[in-house]
Amino acid sequence: MDEPISATERYPAKYWHALPDGRIQCDLCPRDCKLHEGQRGACYVRGRVNDQMVLTTYGRSSGFCVDPIEKKPLNQFYPGSSILSFGTAGCNLACKFCQNWDISKSRSFDKLADQASPEAIAHSAVQLGCKSVAFTYNDPVIFAEYAMDTADACHARGIKTVAVTAGYIHTQARRDFFAKMDAANVDLKAFTDAFYVKQCGARLQPVLDTLTYLCRETQVWVELTTLLIPGLNDSDDEIARMCDWIAAHLGTGVPLHFTAFHPDYKLTDLPETPPATLARARKIAIEAGLAYVYIGNVHDQTGDTTFCPSCGAALIVRDWYEIKAYRLTPDGHCPDCHARIAGHYEAYTQAFGRQRIRVMPS
Repeated sequence: MDEPISATERYPAKYWHALPDGRIQCDLCPRDCKLHEGQRGACYVRGRVNDQMVLTTYGRSSGFCVDPIEKKPLNQFYPGSSILSFGTAGCNLACKFCQNWDISKSRSFDKLADQASPEAIAHSAVQLGCKSVAFTYNDPVIFAEYAMDTADACHARGIKTVAVTAGYIHTQARRDFFAKMDAANVDLKAFTDAFYVKQCGARLQPVLDTLTYLCRETQVWVELTTLLIPGLNDSDDEIARMCDWIAAHLGTGVPLHFTAFHPDYKLTDLPETPPATLARARKIAIEAGLAYVYIGNVHDQTGDTTFCPSCGAALIVRDWYEIKAYRLTPDGHCPDCHARIAGHYEAYTQAFGRQRIRVMPS
């Protein structure tokens, strides 16, 4: 049985239509959930009340933190800056390896202890000296109305917005949602439909459609993340096909992060990703022509560093999320060969650092 939707959870939602059989269909994502009165969708946070679609998590968060931008991960979007991060609860995917499963799979709304209006979040970002606000921890697609309103409030105060997402969203909602975002890290979980079906309860093609749209039709800065899971999506062939597709359809300047899997949620019987697998994947990606390839969730200073794709100079040297050396010009050029480095930059003074600070907007 679905948990009853209380009066305080009934924020009017967009992206739905009535069906001839009396149900209503959610048009936000490719799951196309069809609901009777009182039912919730697969994401658990969108439901039907009084023949309308509602969002149950508007203005309610599972927590707020100030992070380094590199933690999203975004390595080429104002490197060294701080970002105010928050999420809600629920998710429209069902990943067996989810590393935020206590939030994304939560059906108990005691997780949503923090409340904040879009204006309060934007105000706090300014007060905390954050360059950006990130919609993260769970997928912001499912709380799109809250995220978009918050993005408007942030932009009014000169704050950038970042979506950390799996990109599983329908065409019209995709246009509306990403029109409000300045940057996105999109989780490309694998490059086979079989993996998406079996491990995530989703399909690959809608994610590829989102990526193609973002890189070809918008000004959103995009970086990709692929969590390499031993035996499931880490073969040389799959990695090579994925990198060839990225180069051909998105461009060689889109940064790609290969990150290490740690056993969690429903995949506790698999080993951690060996560092050698990450290094091998990085090599394959570079050989495919990708200019910016990173390694995450393990200690690898080479894999953390931004190199000039023209002359090979180390331009932003990182140790985990901490910047050890920064040599880019303020407008994002290599000081040695003057090549333009893809991304968004500004005059650099010092980095925020690797720490995470728990905060509460007011």
